[in-house]
Amino acid sequence: MTDRYGVIGHPIAHSKSPVIHRLFAEQTGQDISYEAFDIAPEALDEQVRGLVDAGIRGLNVTVPHKQAVARLCARLSPRARLAGAVNTLVVQPNGTIEGENTDGTGLVNDLRGNLRARLAGTSILILGAGGATRGIVPALFEAGPREIVVANRTVDRAEQLAREFRALGTIAACGFADLGGGTWDLVINATSAGLQGEVPPFPPSIAGPGTLCYDLSYAMHDTPFVAWARDHGAGRVAQGWGMLVEQAAESFRLWRGVRPDTGPVIARLPGAPGASDTMEARLTAS
Repeated sequence: MTDRYGVIGHPIAHSKSPVIHRLFAEQTGQDISYEAFDIAPEALDEQVRGLVDAGIRGLNVTVPHKQAVARLCARLSPRARLAGAVNTLVVQPNGTIEGENTDGTGLVNDLRGNLRARLAGTSILILGAGGATRGIVPALFEAGPREIVVANRTVDRAEQLAREFRALGTIAACGFADLGGGTWDLVINATSAGLQGEVPPFPPSIAGPGTLCYDLSYAMHDTPFVAWARDHGAGRVAQGWGMLVEQAAESFRLWRGVRPDTGPVIARLPGAPGASDTMEARLTAS
């Protein structure tokens, strides 16, 4: 019998997860199906439980459900508990749900494995202090950076996040306006800045010839942040296509016990060349 999996979000029609997991299944010889389920926030509990009752074996979780879905889990992994967010549900044979967060691992795997970026001993700036940032900070600290600075439009929110993660390593907080005067080894955009057509509100000095600017968002063309970073002299730019595939591979491993080769899947993604010059290295590696 074919095992059923899927992704939940609202909206969800744009999701590339069904394509990614179909490619994983073909590559590994796993007999699975994978569907996208559009679930409104007010229907989350009822519909997830209905999917479990109908035999679903696991679900990926995207916005706006990553935090709310944690209440449906009988157990959270240490990483999901620390992040306060869940992006993968594993359904046990007895119907209990376990929650995991593979976002941070996916990001680090893309940075180190696909983009050949060095993280140990580096300075990392994260723009934004929302759920996306919470999901990646623990895994970034495991990679051994010298420091992480979280900048946010609302400084109080960045400071709160920094307090919660200070046991993991050196982490500081500031506002966007306080960033002038320094460049970084890695700048990660975890905001929606620019997506509505406005200019991203970051000082140009954060990007230099030695900076990799990485946008957690992805699109069929350059995202506003990637375009901004290139215009302001960033040495390398990348969208989140690789992270999308790498976090999916971690979910697939949790469900099926085998980890697919991500390189060929990244190369085949619709729109993946929108990750600009970094795709040359990705296509070569695959």
